[in-house]
Amino acid sequence: MLENNPKTVKIVFKNFPLPSLHNMAIPAALAGIAAHNQGKFWQMHDAIFAMNPITAEKITAAAEEIGLDMDRFNLDRASEAAKQRLDKDISDGANAQVTGTPTMFVNGRLVENRSPDALQQLINQELAKAKKGSAN
Repeated sequence: MLENNPKTVKIVFKNFPLPSLHNMAIPAALAGIAAHNQGKFWQMHDAIFAMNPITAEKITAAAEEIGLDMDRFNLDRASEAAKQRLDKDISDGANAQVTGTPTMFVNGRLVENRSPDALQQLINQELAKAKKGSAN
């Protein structure tokens, strides 16, 4: 979608860990936040989602492998700021009535059909609305 809409689409990722389903959900989310602080969120995201199973040791190894400053990474993932960011993401998800992951929205509209064609159609609808709104 980014390749097809480079000037009009922005991806915003929100954490919505489900610790009742996975005991490493919160540590993984905090690791992502800490990696984001060093500009390497997507590298950590991809590394964590490739893990089976996700373990604390594998998260640490991934952080080292993607070249994070490990002292900063360890401080950041244990920080109150990271916990507050995670709490805000969870609150945002709950307010948007997210019940599972992954959940996608386009301009606040829940994406029900995730096929590329349906997603592009939804993006086009939102762009048309925005264009119409800016013409008034």
